[in-house]
Amino acid sequence: MKTILVVEDNPAILEDVSEMLELARYKVITAVNGKEGFELAVKQLPDLIISDIMMPVVDGFGLLHLLRHESLTEAIPVIFLTSKTERNDFRNAMESGADDFITKPFNNDELLKAIENRFKRLEVIKKNTTAEPGRIDELISSANNESLEKLVADRDSRTYQKKQLIYKEGQTPHFLYFIEKGKVRTFKIHEDGKQLAVGLFNEGDFFGHLALLEETPYKEMAQALEETELVLIPRKAFEEQVGKNLTVARQLIKMLAKNVTENEEHLLGIAYNTLRKKVASALTSLYTKYKPKKDEPFYIDISRDELSSISGTATESLIRTLTEFRNEGLLDIKKDNRIEILNPKKLEKLLR
Repeated sequence: MKTILVVEDNPAILEDVSEMLELARYKVITAVNGKEGFELAVKQLPDLIISDIMMPVVDGFGLLHLLRHESLTEAIPVIFLTSKTERNDFRNAMESGADDFITKPFNNDELLKAIENRFKRLEVIKKNTTAEPGRIDELISSANNESLEKLVADRDSRTYQKKQLIYKEGQTPHFLYFIEKGKVRTFKIHEDGKQLAVGLFNEGDFFGHLALLEETPYKEMAQALEETELVLIPRKAFEEQVGKNLTVARQLIKMLAKNVTENEEHLLGIAYNTLRKKVASALTSLYTKYKPKKDEPFYIDISRDELSSISGTATESLIRTLTEFRNEGLLDIKKDNRIEILNPKKLEKLLR
């Protein structure tokens, strides 16, 4: 059960909000001003804080300042409640590090939705923060002054449809992208029109960072492989995070070195592997990156041209090899052209 701290000096509102949250199966603790709220936050470490702005002793902005300067509470999401509607209040709240801003009077559904959305986003972020070494999220979460959750929280979110381009080669980068939902590929297009895959990204991944770090236009294109929701992190916020301490710089060097090694191995495979190994490598990469939960079937739902760009083969050769793999029981090709991986272990053995 998640714990929510409600800080509100109006007894009626405090009671109403507390009762509503308890009915929604949250554990609720309460405070009547920012000073009391901060003391409770440090002691109880709630999962989320809902706070009024105008309060005696210490107001909402003062509470937020205290929370963000205490290591135990700096990453706790804060939703402000206020009867003020001026735009400056909204800007001040967000610039101070608040996660959301709801104006009184509000209905219960509005507040519950804001809470649920905040918890959902944090779960997506946390799910992969201990994944393989060299990921960009590991780099950012190693910073001492600002958590990964705060970097992603409260940013613009955009939805991209399947096959929609996210950015093009030659464009100036303005954002670091975080995948909240969906799948993305990056690729280059040769002058003869052939595509070559550069990277595959899944829910919880960041991408688009290399051009930001190099301060150059994008050298590749990015495309959604399915309906995808992305959080857009402004360039300035990313640069400030990367430049905060030596630990981040060291992690950055490791990450870039790992990227270089992976790209070299990929290019060597394309240059020297047999056709069967190239296709098996592409299928295995997709399975490893996007593998489902235990005992669930895995489908590759991308075009043959997109798959050939990942394998570095001609589309006709790819189709012929897929047919061979189907006859060998490694995969199945559905009527809608989706590819179901039936034997990933045997497929991986082809690479040895």
